[in-house]
Amino acid sequence: MDQQREEQAKRLLNEPLLVEAFTELKTSLKNTWEFSSVGDIEAREQVWLSLRLLERIRLHLTSIVETGEMARIQKEQHI
Repeated sequence: MDQQREEQAKRLLNEPLLVEAFTELKTSLKNTWEFSSVGDIEAREQVWLSLRLLERIRLHLTSIVETGEMARIQKEQHI
């Protein structure tokens, strides 16, 4: 079960369409922030929260992969 999760997470992280979506969203959000008016604090905060969420999703998938790799290493070394 855990190995399946790891494999699914790896596939997602390497899926060209998902990689493109993450890249495009990040670029779009940064452009929105860059071209927002100085007084538009609410919009800037929303962009910041969106960027953090995007990164948390990517880190969650990466964590699943790394946890699986660590478990496999520990099992191989009988730790």
